[in-house]
Amino acid sequence: MPLFGSKREPSPPPAPPQKHSMFSRRRSSSPSYRDTRHSSSTSRTTTTHTSSPKRTSGMFSRGSGDPSIATAKQSLMNAEAAERDADRALFVAKNAVREAREHVHRLEREAAEEARLAKIKQGEAKALGKKGKLLGRHDHV
Repeated sequence: MPLFGSKREPSPPPAPPQKHSMFSRRRSSSPSYRDTRHSSSTSRTTTTHTSSPKRTSGMFSRGSGDPSIATAKQSLMNAEAAERDADRALFVAKNAVREAREHVHRLEREAAEEARLAKIKQGEAKALGKKGKLLGRHDHV
């Protein structure tokens, strides 16, 4: 090996396969993506193609094949639908309560107005009664 000869760089070791942990995710959502790595002296491009766009989820990546997962998903969807129905029913009930309170308030105002008018009528009748008592006083003499 010459001391001052051409320097030949050893080829970089092959890149370790990427591991996806439970908390990491792929950057690309497309089924095929390109992974480009640059080394210090050379640049190489590694293209990886996946055969199917199957996405895996969950701790053990069993996905929809597990009947217990499918049952849990169905149960969750049923619970969400029931919650939406309950929200609608609550909205309807709140509107009915509001309308009933408004109706009671309207009746109270009407009753108060009728009581006010009755009081006025009573005062007028009392005044007429006093005038009526004054009539016919000459009959007693």
